Amino acid sequence: MSNKVKSPLMKKAPTYSLRASIISILIGLLTGAVVILIVGAFNPLISLKGAWDGIRLVLFGVLSTGRDAAGALTFGFNPTNIGNMLFRATPLILTGVSVAVAFKTGLFNIGAPGQYLAGTTASLFLALSIPSSSVPAWLIWFIAFLGGVLAGALWGAIPGLLKATLNINEVIACIMTNWIAASLVTWLFDISNLKNMVEGNKTGYVYKTTYNGVATSKMGLDKLFPGSQVNGGIIIAIIMAILVYIMLEKTTFGYELKACGANRHAARYAGIHDKRNIVCSMAIAGAMAGAAGALYYLSGNTEFFWTTYQSLPSEGFDGIAVALLAALVLFAFVPKWFLGPDYTGQQFHWTLAAFLCLHHYVTRGCKQLWLVPLGAVCACFGYLAFPQSAAAFAVLWIGMLILGKRYGEPKHRGAWVLLGSCAVCGVVFLVYALSGVEFSISLLLSRLTLILHDPQYNFTTAQRMAAYGGEISLCYLLERFLPRLEAAGFPPGTLADFTVLNCRRLFAG
Repeated sequence: MSNKVKSPLMKKAPTYSLRASIISILIGLLTGAVVILIVGAFNPLISLKGAWDGIRLVLFGVLSTGRDAAGALTFGFNPTNIGNMLFRATPLILTGVSVAVAFKTGLFNIGAPGQYLAGTTASLFLALSIPSSSVPAWLIWFIAFLGGVLAGALWGAIPGLLKATLNINEVIACIMTNWIAASLVTWLFDISNLKNMVEGNKTGYVYKTTYNGVATSKMGLDKLFPGSQVNGGIIIAIIMAILVYIMLEKTTFGYELKACGANRHAARYAGIHDKRNIVCSMAIAGAMAGAAGALYYLSGNTEFFWTTYQSLPSEGFDGIAVALLAALVLFAFVPKWFLGPDYTGQQFHWTLAAFLCLHHYVTRGCKQLWLVPLGAVCACFGYLAFPQSAAAFAVLWIGMLILGKRYGEPKHRGAWVLLGSCAVCGVVFLVYALSGVEFSISLLLSRLTLILHDPQYNFTTAQRMAAYGGEISLCYLLERFLPRLEAAGFPPGTLADFTVLNCRRLFAG
């Protein structure tokens, strides 16, 4: 019988890493704030007020909405800024994964800038060389993206091969390959005949994949974050990061990579091909960095501007900091206004809260039964915010039954408590909604379609404006809309309440 005692959560290694990362970020922010305040105190052109505005912009710049009439900073939900943040985060996610993969296997991939540059160059050459007149743009995009990934993998495999065969330190090899990549890219663009143009006073190479009609699909994100540069690249980056995690943590190949990183010689004696795994780990790291460059420049929102080989892309070096700080993947429970004033945002947060409650109950041995009713209440609030999601309750309940059996729950009490709690919530809601109103089954059934399919999600703003014929104005309300209401039988007193009295009450407070 095993007497192994589980370590408390706060004493586990991942928790230590997470705490160290958070503390590092807080110290960095605090240090920066102090420096800004000192500069503002001794510089009359900035002043303490200007320094304080600068600190707030550093911390909450993504939520900045400009300044009011008095010149004070204003903050709130800014979909454009958030969308641009997600767009800029796309290459950082993958370069961070690139460095993290090498870390996991005992290697230090400082060659991410060169691999990023190799992926960028390959994807641009393919995206601009294949004629869009004979090949569909989506196929060109796929070929270019795959070419960028393979180019990055090849450039990452070179220092891995030198490490495996000649035992050359990968840091030195990566630094050399970085500058070789910069020089090689300059030479390739010098001899190329790709579509490019010079913008303004720029004298370098300016390339953009949209010159050939190639761009990453928006995947509907442009509607969530209007006016921003965000596209489907962020989704692809997240999927690739998840796949790398599964490969490292859930496969035999990933175990062998980590074993070589922990102790190369011990892995070799255990029958693991250490040289092959070193090359593979650096190739995977290079593939991630190459994918970062490909996604960034295939977006259609950016131009590749290259003037000299004496600089390297900063995204590769930034990936090192990302990998060091990203010790654990977390779900951030952000306030509702961060996602926008819509029902789906509320539904997301309530669903997340329900998941956390039920997940904690199941994974902790099904002992804290009070978490189930709490999770049921949160789930019901999610169903209330977005009724269509109630269709997933059956899946949730069956999952609770299966997981309860797996973890030895007596009589699947959690699933039945969940069902009963949701039923109680439903009854309470009906009593509340129908209180003071004449109850009618037929009326409820007639409104069922409307409840389950809210028409507000069928229209975009552009479609609504087109439906009104472009006559959305005060004149339209006075000349057309109100006369139609009067013709339909609305009493004049009610119309006066709509147009005059309610407005007067609003402005009177």
